[in-house]
Amino acid sequence: MPVWLPWPLPRGWLLAGVSEAGNPRTGPTATVVALSGPNPAPDPADPSQHPADLLLVAEQPGTGLGARLAGLDAVDPGESVVAGAPQAKVRAGGHPTALWNVGSAPDRATYVGEAEGVWLWLVLWPATAGVMVLEPLDLVDVRSADAAVEPPAGAPTRRLP
Repeated sequence: MPVWLPWPLPRGWLLAGVSEAGNPRTGPTATVVALSGPNPAPDPADPSQHPADLLLVAEQPGTGLGARLAGLDAVDPGESVVAGAPQAKVRAGGHPTALWNVGSAPDRATYVGEAEGVWLWLVLWPATAGVMVLEPLDLVDVRSADAAVEPPAGAPTRRLP
């Protein structure tokens, strides 16, 4: 299961946690990397929007962790990922990866696509932080021997399950 991390990290962003879900006997079916940093588009009238959080989820179809974090009532993103053109693109493992915005809880922005044969979810709080996907974002799988990354760590996030 990939463990995605934007590298280099966006300016001012810190690693805020790592987690996985699955069966202890068969291994993880999902991984999550949490980051925290400055909101690229805060609402000046709402000070709670100044920090932002990003969860990057890689999961096997049917796991449901990404959908749960997005606030969806399903286990997978559904047909929203094939309806129309993608709204964003990232590079995951050196490959262009299309992302579709999926309806999510109103306090967050959620994008989903497919990378390395599994779902790739980007869930951002607050919703205004979703503009991050408009800028180039390169994701590396930290399990790769080529990914010699040591991200700076910050306080643990409360967003991890």
